Amino acid sequence: MDKETQTLTNLMGLDRSAMIDYFVSLNEKPFRAQQVMQWIHQWGVRDFDKMTNIGKALRAKLATISEITVPEIVSDQISVDGTRKWLLDVQKGNAIEMVFIPEDTRGTLCISSQVGCTLNCSFCATGKQGYNRNLSVAEIVAQLWVAKHLLAEQYQTEDRIVTNVVMMGMGEPLLNFDNVIAAMNIMQDDFCFGLSKRRITVSTAGVVPAMSKLKEESPVTLAVSLHAPNDELRNELVPLNKKYNIETLLAACEAYVSDSQRAKVTFEYVMLEEINDLDEHAEQLIQLLKNFPCKLNLIPFNPFDGIAYKRSSNNRINRFRDKLKMAGIITTVRKTRGDDIDAACGQLAGDFVDRTRRSMKNKTLNNKIN
Repeated sequence: MDKETQTLTNLMGLDRSAMIDYFVSLNEKPFRAQQVMQWIHQWGVRDFDKMTNIGKALRAKLATISEITVPEIVSDQISVDGTRKWLLDVQKGNAIEMVFIPEDTRGTLCISSQVGCTLNCSFCATGKQGYNRNLSVAEIVAQLWVAKHLLAEQYQTEDRIVTNVVMMGMGEPLLNFDNVIAAMNIMQDDFCFGLSKRRITVSTAGVVPAMSKLKEESPVTLAVSLHAPNDELRNELVPLNKKYNIETLLAACEAYVSDSQRAKVTFEYVMLEEINDLDEHAEQLIQLLKNFPCKLNLIPFNPFDGIAYKRSSNNRINRFRDKLKMAGIITTVRKTRGDDIDAACGQLAGDFVDRTRRSMKNKTLNNKIN
């Protein structure tokens, strides 16, 4: 069987334990795993011939049975505020989006975990797209890999540019649990990207059973899409609430941070005009969260085509924030970034078919990472 028809192992998607198992299966020493992981993730090398501390025979063998592949870049846009968004081809007419948000003291990469999303939250562009499939470990990790190496070129530095990763892109991470865990293992590995657990955030709409598993396997920072202070409204905005209501969700959140005095859950709350932004909603939130170890992140709604919701006014958002802060709840307002390129929270859609005409002029971008 030649390489064209052989199923190749994509080494981009193997965490340390899987990589060790892979080399042991080839009758190679386990330390080969860390060598290859460094070449791939730290130094951005995808050509086995360039892995100079590995013998020629093994390099030749790896070239016939494995590969190091990343999705093709369909488009690469930079906002007026410096936010950068990529559309990545994940085959068969599907694409995902990821977003880099530069700030003074950190750089945050928002990563996708699924093609589309099953949860159909009523205010989210991704949910309106529908769901196709889970992303593989390699497809999740490759987003960080692509961003790391292209940003190094953009900023002309070898210093760490992506300091934080948030699983807040397309999809519900906890519905792709095993692949997300393996991908986060690679992100945290000192032979790969070396991110600490507190630098990685998983955002969930409230998949309660998986939250306890997440704490056991990879207790990263937890963000929860709350968006409503009562079950009736949350049933409308976040349909998953019909399965795991607010009381059940808060109990799971409390358990997640129960053994840490410093840890807090971040609750995300999109601000929708005259839907969830009234004084009565603020009062209900205060009663819900006043004794809870959390911080609340208010998100100005980012409109998209075909949606009837409107963004709350700045005055309304500030009034809402002030009421919560006066009650002792840590509350911030997320600054809208990248909305001129549809990169703001809730706008990621990955509508690949509509954008393929751009792909030819963007193919040259891929030469930079090959």
